[in-house]
Amino acid sequence: MSTEENPAAAPRSLAEALRGRDDVSLAALLRSRPDLITPVPTDLTQLATRAGTRASVVRALERLDRFTLQTAQALAVASDPATYDELLGLMAGDDGDPAVSAALPHALGTLRAQALVWGGDDRLRLVRTARELLAPSPQHPSPTGLGPTVREAGAGISPGRIQELLATAGLPSTHDSVSALNALAGLFDDPERMSALLDQAPSESVEVLERLVWGPPYGQVTADPAPRLRWLLDRGLLLPTAPGTVVLPREVALRLRAGRAHRTTEPVPPPVEAAAAHRPQMVDATAAGQAYTALATVEELLKDWHEGGPAVLRAGGLSVRDLKRTAVALDVPEPVAAFWVELAYAAGLLASDGEADERYAATPAYDEWRERPAGERWARLATAWLAATRTPGLVGERDAKDRTLSALGPGLDRSAAPEVRHRVLALLAGLPEGAAPDAGSLLARLRWERPPRADRTGGGAPSPYARRAPAQPAEGTRGVAARAGGPGAPGYPADGASGAGGEDDLRSRLARWTLAEAEMLGVTGRGALSSHGRALIGAPPAPRHADTRTEPAGPGDKLPVHHRQTPVPPALSPAEQATAAAAAGRLLDPLLPEPLDHVLLQADLTAVAPGPLERPLADMLGVLADVESKGGATVYRFTPASVRRALDAGQSAADLHAFLAAHSRTPVPQPLAYLIDDVARRHGYLRVGAASSYVRCDDDAVLNEILADRRAAGLGLRRLAPTVLAARTDPAALLEGLRAMGFAPAAESAEGDVLIARADAYRTPPRTPPEPVPDGPPVPDDTLLAAAIRAVRAGDLASTAPRRPVAGAADTAPGELPRTTAAETLAGLQAAVLTNDTLWIGYVNAEGGASQRVIAPIRVEGGFVTAYDHTADEVRTYPLHRITGVAEIAE
Repeated sequence: MSTEENPAAAPRSLAEALRGRDDVSLAALLRSRPDLITPVPTDLTQLATRAGTRASVVRALERLDRFTLQTAQALAVASDPATYDELLGLMAGDDGDPAVSAALPHALGTLRAQALVWGGDDRLRLVRTARELLAPSPQHPSPTGLGPTVREAGAGISPGRIQELLATAGLPSTHDSVSALNALAGLFDDPERMSALLDQAPSESVEVLERLVWGPPYGQVTADPAPRLRWLLDRGLLLPTAPGTVVLPREVALRLRAGRAHRTTEPVPPPVEAAAAHRPQMVDATAAGQAYTALATVEELLKDWHEGGPAVLRAGGLSVRDLKRTAVALDVPEPVAAFWVELAYAAGLLASDGEADERYAATPAYDEWRERPAGERWARLATAWLAATRTPGLVGERDAKDRTLSALGPGLDRSAAPEVRHRVLALLAGLPEGAAPDAGSLLARLRWERPPRADRTGGGAPSPYARRAPAQPAEGTRGVAARAGGPGAPGYPADGASGAGGEDDLRSRLARWTLAEAEMLGVTGRGALSSHGRALIGAPPAPRHADTRTEPAGPGDKLPVHHRQTPVPPALSPAEQATAAAAAGRLLDPLLPEPLDHVLLQADLTAVAPGPLERPLADMLGVLADVESKGGATVYRFTPASVRRALDAGQSAADLHAFLAAHSRTPVPQPLAYLIDDVARRHGYLRVGAASSYVRCDDDAVLNEILADRRAAGLGLRRLAPTVLAARTDPAALLEGLRAMGFAPAAESAEGDVLIARADAYRTPPRTPPEPVPDGPPVPDDTLLAAAIRAVRAGDLASTAPRRPVAGAADTAPGELPRTTAAETLAGLQAAVLTNDTLWIGYVNAEGGASQRVIAPIRVEGGFVTAYDHTADEVRTYPLHRITGVAEIAE
């Protein structure tokens, strides 16, 4: 039976409305508003109280789509309680809008499901906190642009002035101000009488109303208003709210708006349009190429930091100079370099070493990651990117304290980033296969799903008459000031409509960054979501569009998109995300090029790798030669310094000749063989050790040449023996100085052995990836929801069950724990065991927390009572001395 048929059954409070819900409905509420379950409320009354707190209501309002939010805003300006027909009139207008009529039940159902609205269709009530947030006031304008009602605005007008307004409007006088204001409101609510009144208005007065009707409704007048304003003031069409300030009453505005609360309603989400279409095979191939480049870039970054990367700033993070050096090394712009650095950090492949002279370096996990198949390595990067709250796009900007945000530094976490990334990819998954989105339509859809703050808190279109009232606070309404002074008097132009706040602007930027980062990472190809990108977010394969083209469309050439697009996939749990990432890696593996085991040596001391190389070959070649150019084919160049680097790593000339002969499809050129032999002949002829440092050589003529060279002046060399020179600099600086002079010295140990330098010798201690900063409490799983609902219902039974105290017990006020003496408590429990009765008890745990419980005692012995606890839905044992009292549950 509906509440309309049985008014007595209508809930009188939100707690009663929640009490009438089933478990499925309560679970949906707690899932959509997880802050209500942290911690688990003791009963439904506490749940309703928590659902009405300001912080929780604000969080819930921020997660409504535009049309549902507009519905809540309309309820805030409707009567309390309101009927469904009244709400429909405010949303659809007097003429009706079929799209609004079709979408309103779902929007209202969403508000009910999230406990923002309760009551039947005949008594709809917006929770009090939401009404306070959304209802219009001078300090906080309504997003609808409506002002206060006649009763609210006329509360401060003198009784005599109110009677004058009635007389001027053609209404009979009344005996009090309340009935007078009601009569005036009735006039404005009546379409026929209101039309007749406006037909008498001068055209200049109607123009003023038209400027105020869509808000802001406030304006200013002088002590001697112009005739067009005096006509409106005398009939109550403008009412004074403060000295020099007037407002357009809500009833008048609604009549002028044809009953609409909003200038424009958006019941249907804007579709994401396709800007271009490509063959799915081309999309996958392009995305696979980008994925391979991503893996190579991360490896190149960490290889460059193998021996210890840049120093950590005192405040944390990477210096601007080090970021520039990294960008040059990777041959990418600095923002892109910041993205790769942050991605490696998020994946746990890069961290600081924690030493006194703290530096960045690869972690032990990097070595394990390098040995995995390419698809798995990419899946780890992509999964880390999806879940990371750190936002590389903010690098270089300034925080609230005017400090520059640095890569790997603090202040880059934005809790909305994972949700925006997933949502952008999910919307791409809703497009036909191979379709690239139009960025503008994508951002419009995101703004509809999560409206900017200006749409939530108000700010109407500006008027040429707008100026601020001195009495209004700085963040208040941009009031439309009806300036007196006769026709043609200049107004004060507004400074434009209110824009989105910083948070809303960040969400749009996050969406744009997501599109760019997904392309760099290989999740998308040519702007379209790839097959492995769909698998990454758990999306089903997309249907092929009838108009899919084989060539990309030109700029601005948009493809037709059906109104009903593919449903976007929901967010995945961690376990589901791991499974989806593994599936994405398996899809990507066949698309990546097979690694090669050979190179092509050329006579100009270069080697060409026509594709990706096998890891041992790539590692060795990276030591023996320098990368000259990258692309489809990588060109390596052999130099004396690169050959010396290989010799320093422990290779001999014979090893290098054998390596090149085994891996070259062309004969080893003679210039390259000569280069290796020449560098090897001179390598280690000089020895550098620690004295502070020293140089020794069996040929004293070489030492004489060094001492005679002017470039050696800064090394502080002096002869200790015919074959030994001492230096004031450390061994590393001495090695670099001698190499700059054209020599090929080798470092030696304290025992006189040549030291072998390996590029991958340094790793940080084991490190865990950074934890994402959560955007509020996590969504509870089904197990937690079931347990929480069971506990809440049991606690509600304990707090609402009718009860009568045992004989001799003191009366208990509602909400208080029962109080009985120890003897009365023991007697009541023993009697309940014999009669199988259910008792209501008060219990204080070891931490001092008090609670109410409903138990069915089983036995009482040894100072303990064993009972079935309806609150916990299990058998428990309680110490008698912690029970404050007992009461019987009334039949």
